[in-house]
Amino acid sequence: MIVDGIVYPICKAPEPFKYLADRNIRPVNKNDIHIGEIMNKTTFMAKPGQVERKWYVVDATDVPLGRLSAVVASVLRGKNKPTFTPHTDTGDFVIVINAEKVKLTGKKATDKIYYTHSNHPGGLKQISAGELRSKNAVRLIEKSVKGMLPHNTLGRAQGMKLKVFVGAEHTHAAQQPEVLDISGLI
Repeated sequence: MIVDGIVYPICKAPEPFKYLADRNIRPVNKNDIHIGEIMNKTTFMAKPGQVERKWYVVDATDVPLGRLSAVVASVLRGKNKPTFTPHTDTGDFVIVINAEKVKLTGKKATDKIYYTHSNHPGGLKQISAGELRSKNAVRLIEKSVKGMLPHNTLGRAQGMKLKVFVGAEHTHAAQQPEVLDISGLI
């Protein structure tokens, strides 16, 4: 086509529509291509029955408590997977060993205080992080990790996949857990 001395090529839609023929989609008009029929515009959402769960072992020896808790909470939620879905429990099981050897940096062993209340007058109790580590290291790590999970039903279900042990032995050898090296993740 020539307009004002300029030659414009005439563009036609390709006749065979090869990319549509594979899916047996016929456009209404030759020049009419329906993008919605070609591309899938939905985001993948994992369903609870489709999730494959793994077991990981984490050694807490000389690892700062907050950094350990952040990595463990992320794996419990499933944020390390490409199929992460915020409203579905897609996380894996995590076994933490050597809980009594977790590191409390700075003056947290003496200055960080955990409070509990019995809901009776005068029922406020307090314990420092250092005392809690020596008396019940399992509770120290569980409290730290669960504080980084969602505070709802989903977060409680994700927190139940955390298994913490004092010492290097654990009772989940039958699940064949993989060792999770968190030195590159913190």
